[in-house]
Amino acid sequence: MTEQSDPTGPRPLLRRAGDGELIDVAGVAHFFRLTAEHTEGRFACEEFTLDPGIVGARPHVHHAHDEYFYVLAGELTLHHGDGEVTAGPGDLLAAVRGTPHGFRNAGTEPVRALCLYTPAGYEGYFREVHAAVAAGAEVTDELLAEFRGRFRTTSYDG
Repeated sequence: MTEQSDPTGPRPLLRRAGDGELIDVAGVAHFFRLTAEHTEGRFACEEFTLDPGIVGARPHVHHAHDEYFYVLAGELTLHHGDGEVTAGPGDLLAAVRGTPHGFRNAGTEPVRALCLYTPAGYEGYFREVHAAVAAGAEVTDELLAEFRGRFRTTSYDG
């Protein structure tokens, strides 16, 4: 007897090149290709663009999800707890739960990179910050700390 798949079960999800949710926060264009809504909370994927001189995120620590940075173009300066390192195309940084990390563009060319989240859900942080700024809030360290706290993320001063 041949086993057949359930015709009403899950199917692969194809996201075309322009499919996604663009969230602009503090000079970083976050283009979420997959969010918790697409993956039952398992995984999220964004492509972000960072212009020269822009700080993407000051050092911080996630306590509920892992992040993976994969550089597509340009040079991304990554804080890894003991200082900084520059990552170029094809380089990957794994910032698992509990590890301090941050990123910025210290170079002269724009950076394009992927950021992968597991489990998904941190995209909600970017949505909340974007909504607050659109409503007239100023982006301050205090505002960002308030929103990060909702997503089990803390600042890192080490």
